Amino acid sequence: MNPAIFLSFTLIFALTLRHSMSFCVPVEYVIHVEKRECAYCLAINTTICEGFCMTRDSNVKKLLPRSALTQEVCTYEDVVYRSMLIPGCQHHAASYYSYPVAMSCKCGKCDTDYSDCVQEASSTGYCTAPQKLYNL
Repeated sequence: MNPAIFLSFTLIFALTLRHSMSFCVPVEYVIHVEKRECAYCLAINTTICEGFCMTRDSNVKKLLPRSALTQEVCTYEDVVYRSMLIPGCQHHAASYYSYPVAMSCKCGKCDTDYSDCVQEASSTGYCTAPQKLYNL
């Protein structure tokens, strides 16, 4: 086989495999919103981006440019923001809460302007006030 053709097939296969091995999709998630000035904790069902993105660990890190060492994360491709009124708030309290809804996801650089780029999720999935559930 011609080396150029073999190289082309190998490159196409690698690019196809890279995208097929990435499992970065919107998943259901519950956000708990609680404010001292409000009588209720609001549990909002929404979607966030979650999943596995192909990464690489180069053995020759010192020889490659810094841009080649960037690891990709599962992040938003298309996102919309919705607002909810938290019930039972005092009149002076800011009673609206805006939250993201992932419409589609992609593997890419984590942008700290709109994403939390932490490795572990925080354990704040609870309410201390009575709960009100809101479904999308």
